[in-house]
Amino acid sequence: MPQFFSNKRLILLLVGFIFLVALISFSLRDRDHASLPEQIVKDVVGFGQSLFAKPTHYIMGMFDNVDSILSTYDENKQLKERLDEFAKLQAEVNVLASENSRLREIVDKEEDLRAYDPIQATVIARNPDQWEEKVILDKGTVHGIEENMAVITAQGLIGKVIITTPFTSTIELLSTNNPNYRVSALIAGKKEVFGLIEGYDEERRELVLKRIDSADEVKVGEKVISSGLGGIFPKGLPIGEVTEVTTDDYGLTKLAYVKPSADFALLDHVMIVKRLMPTANGVDGQFIDTETTDSEGTKK
Repeated sequence: MPQFFSNKRLILLLVGFIFLVALISFSLRDRDHASLPEQIVKDVVGFGQSLFAKPTHYIMGMFDNVDSILSTYDENKQLKERLDEFAKLQAEVNVLASENSRLREIVDKEEDLRAYDPIQATVIARNPDQWEEKVILDKGTVHGIEENMAVITAQGLIGKVIITTPFTSTIELLSTNNPNYRVSALIAGKKEVFGLIEGYDEERRELVLKRIDSADEVKVGEKVISSGLGGIFPKGLPIGEVTEVTTDDYGLTKLAYVKPSADFALLDHVMIVKRLMPTANGVDGQFIDTETTDSEGTKK
């Protein structure tokens, strides 16, 4: 026993261990406030961390700023290139518009199959059972909306008005399963090729363009637009892009599958097209004889 107390190093180690355990136990107690030693330790550690953290954040911020500047430079370069392309395209459009105006004056043509006024509208309702077929908009007859007006988005043609009320209108989409829904269209390739949008393939999620003359050449990737000949849709509205060309069931005409330009599943803001020329009677692609007959069967 006397030999144990004579070992000073062992005694100091034991006392230090007991003090450390007591300090740990004291620190682990549930307390509302830190003790003075803890406050001192935390303040010293926090001050040291701030000394290292601020320069570190500053250096990291410098690297981030350099990276942002480089990204901004690249983005500005791309935007300038696009602006140059846009300016060139705008100049070409202006020239074409001017030439078109002069040519129309020469031939004294008043009607324009492309002319229309857009009326902004918002989709307010959609039936889950007819999600890919019909939508309801917040514009009606009091806003100048009439049946058979075309409806478009920024991407392209989506359908036409089939029912109107004073403050709403129901739109039947191109993706409808209605067999009587037809849209006169043309394929804008080297040579204009006409056909009719008749139907929607749900598996492919693509429109079906039928009645294409078998002698006409149609290539995958060519754009499909409205022809303006049906009396409802103005000419030049984007419809989609050809993805496949085949023959119909009888082999007499060609058939093309068209990927729609617009997304029928995600519709929010749309434009109702008010055509600036008298429309033909009947639905687009289907003209109705307006002549009447008397009781003797003679046409008037």
